[in-house]
Amino acid sequence: GFYRNIILNNPRKRNALSLSMLQSLREDLLHDVKSKDLRVIIISAEGPVFCSGHDLKELSNEDDVKHHSQVFEICAEVMTLIQKLPVPVIAKVNGLATAAGCQLVASCDIAVASEKSQFATPGVNIGLFCSTPAVALGRSLPRKVALEMLFTGEPLSAQEALMHGLVSKVVPEDKLEEETMKISQKICESSKSILALGKATFYRQMTQDLDTAYKTTTQVMVDNLTLRDGQEGIEAFIQKRKPVWSH
Repeated sequence: GFYRNIILNNPRKRNALSLSMLQSLREDLLHDVKSKDLRVIIISAEGPVFCSGHDLKELSNEDDVKHHSQVFEICAEVMTLIQKLPVPVIAKVNGLATAAGCQLVASCDIAVASEKSQFATPGVNIGLFCSTPAVALGRSLPRKVALEMLFTGEPLSAQEALMHGLVSKVVPEDKLEEETMKISQKICESSKSILALGKATFYRQMTQDLDTAYKTTTQVMVDNLTLRDGQEGIEAFIQKRKPVWSH
């Protein structure tokens, strides 16, 4: 009951982020998210393509500006929602992730990829520059690496993605499930309330200058000590026992 597995399950359409897929993803991410039992969300996909990005058929009519706006707005909402959730979100990638699919990987807190996975933002090649994926890419990768991906559309291998920080780990395909669950199980050993505080603070301070970030996190450390699980963890350490979290 500690894990929620969200599976992109439209392999025939390369798990494209159609409007309906985005709406379903948002609904699944938000479902019972405040439950004490939910500690980790894992996003994976069926088929050889993790996610090919937006469904281009939905974007082919130049006159349908309202629909286009709706697609990009809900996509931005989903990507930012991932980082606002009180639980860690892990992307389990086994295959190709392109455009908004690459954006989805970059937006997750942790990403574990199989060795065969690849990552690309090829929109420039079809006349639709990956401007919204660039937001997540530019915050995950060194600027020059992100811009090379955006300007050329050429893919990164799994190992290159690891080297540049787009993913957390790369493992053989047959070890992908095991490694993802290993990380998830380790997360589940900690207090949900402490993790929620830590995650929210991490993303908040990342947008701040150094002095403000230290001011913010100093106060959060003090606040952390007022939480029941903050005191329980310290007492358990001193008493050399396992903590009993209230979450």
